[in-house]
Amino acid sequence: MDDIAIAVRGLHKKYKDTLAVSGLDLEVRRGEVFSLLGPNGAGKTTTVEILEGYRARDSGDVTVLGVDPGRPPTGWRSRIGIVLQSVNDAAELTVAEMVSHFACFYPDPRSPDEVIDLVGLGAKRKARTRQLSGGQRRRLDVALGILGRPELLFLDEPTTGFDPQARRQFWSLIRQLNDENTTIVLTTHYLEEAEALADRVAVVSAGRILAVGPPSHLGDRDTAMTTVTWGGPNGAESVRTNTPTQVVTELARRFDGEIPGLAVRRPTLEDVYLSMIGAAR
Repeated sequence: MDDIAIAVRGLHKKYKDTLAVSGLDLEVRRGEVFSLLGPNGAGKTTTVEILEGYRARDSGDVTVLGVDPGRPPTGWRSRIGIVLQSVNDAAELTVAEMVSHFACFYPDPRSPDEVIDLVGLGAKRKARTRQLSGGQRRRLDVALGILGRPELLFLDEPTTGFDPQARRQFWSLIRQLNDENTTIVLTTHYLEEAEALADRVAVVSAGRILAVGPPSHLGDRDTAMTTVTWGGPNGAESVRTNTPTQVVTELARRFDGEIPGLAVRRPTLEDVYLSMIGAAR
């Protein structure tokens, strides 16, 4: 179990008459980026809150970094980092004050100045948190989440509200943290984000895991039929095939090398995800 950061078996959680999590099984390996995908109400947030030790479960076996988060020993919380979906606090503190203050909570924190630079807020050291843009505030949230050198980092919808450039800059930060061997659990509604960052993804619906695997293989994407489209004499033509290279080669011969309107399309992660969620309803 040394290579397993999170192990969950038969997890259940009910709110009055609503079953939020229903027999969920999950494993996250140390050093990987693992993404949870699913519609609102699928049970993602409840599951993550149980893993973080902030919500009690009804039944099931759960270990996080070898510990039951429902009964964490002293020092366990300093081994995990949490970046919540929305935080609005200490609006009058500057970035430097905020990070320095939180550093006092950990036995062996990173240097506050190092962390501020790492998340790209060096130029905002003296800015008050209320003056930060949404993207800058999310960077500050991440700074607070990684101050304690966590072995495991939970990121809940970290790039909600980001413009495309800010989102890709944030992705670079997540890759850098992962390169330092930080295990990361990411919940996101942006499927391109999961595909760009995650080693494996899990699709959650109605409190259960529908499928787990690398984004490129989920739902047999790597072996699924490919649609090849091109411009024919009477308009667009297409064919679904398991041998797209062969089809394109034959078309290249037919059109003397340059195929008009050529498009080769395999199912996207979004295609697979929507199919799974639709079938589960």
